[in-house]
Amino acid sequence: MADEVRAPLWRLSPAQRLLEGGALLNSLAFFAAMPFAPLYLSEHTGLGKPAVGAVVGAVALTAAFGGLLGGMIVDRLGAVPLMRVGLVLYVAVYALLAAARGAAAIIVLFLLLGVARLLVEPGAKKLLSQVADGEGRVFRVRYMTLCAGAIGGPAIGGALYQVGAVAFFAVPACFYAAYLVLVVLRNSDLVALQPPAARGRASSRHPIATTLRDRRLLAVVAAGIVVFFVFSQLESMIPLYMKGRHGDRTEEYFAALFITNAVLALALQLPIDRVSGRLGRNVMVVVGAANFTVAFACFWASPSGLAWLYAGIVFWTIGEGILLPMPDMAVHEMADDGNKGAYFGLSEVRQLGFFLGPFTGGFLLDAGTTPYFAVMGTFIFLCVPLLLRRAPAQPAPAPRPVAEDRVPGPT
Repeated sequence: MADEVRAPLWRLSPAQRLLEGGALLNSLAFFAAMPFAPLYLSEHTGLGKPAVGAVVGAVALTAAFGGLLGGMIVDRLGAVPLMRVGLVLYVAVYALLAAARGAAAIIVLFLLLGVARLLVEPGAKKLLSQVADGEGRVFRVRYMTLCAGAIGGPAIGGALYQVGAVAFFAVPACFYAAYLVLVVLRNSDLVALQPPAARGRASSRHPIATTLRDRRLLAVVAAGIVVFFVFSQLESMIPLYMKGRHGDRTEEYFAALFITNAVLALALQLPIDRVSGRLGRNVMVVVGAANFTVAFACFWASPSGLAWLYAGIVFWTIGEGILLPMPDMAVHEMADDGNKGAYFGLSEVRQLGFFLGPFTGGFLLDAGTTPYFAVMGTFIFLCVPLLLRRAPAQPAPAPRPVAEDRVPGPT
């Protein structure tokens, strides 16, 4: 698409603004609590570090391995009813966490957060796909809302963590309650976004075997695992690498890097979208992978000077901004209305990358910085051939007939 006819990324239709508003509330709630989950579990359950990691990782693994089932339920029963149930579960779990004192109860409640995610995420992405243009650019806006949540959520949660469990867990509970109110108040608008079959509760009986046989989808899922595997290094192994070089200053330096990453992620998404319109998706995949590789090289050189860390985070954020939204954009392109829930649900298997990345990265870093950075800098290129496998020629999803929703709009 020529750049002259591409609508600005920020120009959203009313339906897109509604869904992105919900995504922002979801992101704020998540980042207000989950970054502090390991600390809370360690302090209130007596679990050791491996067990704490297992509980926190289980939330992502639940989404990874239960996503297909959740997505198929969404296709069968409709996205909006399942989202309401999931949001009620979110509010209830966080309210109970505020009162829970027993270790077993706290662990079970944290695990239930993964179940709530299964009910909310596939449906929200399916609705977003219904109002997206053929390229799925609205998923770049969703990525920007995640970045905004990553800035505001931890600031709020961190300020209230020391106040007490009630105040701390009230924050995500209130955000999810606001999301639930938004869904209830705009129920008719959201239901209208669903395919006619879903609205009539007679949705497609798209079999699991058919979904699992779609090689294009499996390629995108594998690409997502690769991207998340590499992306997870920023919050796991990179701080440990920095610790060996900067000692007690590591926390200070890493906090500055993390904030820089979040701010740049918001600022760069509009230019990335504009450049993507000129270069095309395939070229951008290669550019994104190359930026991750350059970022690892800069981190590797950081003992020579702190400037390398900040140069690295710039390249890292460009690679992240290009590649992270692409699996959702690819799923949007290949899925039809009757199976979007199942496709987006199965795509959550990429969360496995967040579980495997730190585990594998730890072994590589123990083996030395050379194998660690060499493997990570090259491994990211595995996503290139997987994301280049585009859907076969077919009509792009037709834009909705309502004028506002036909604006080419950009989790």
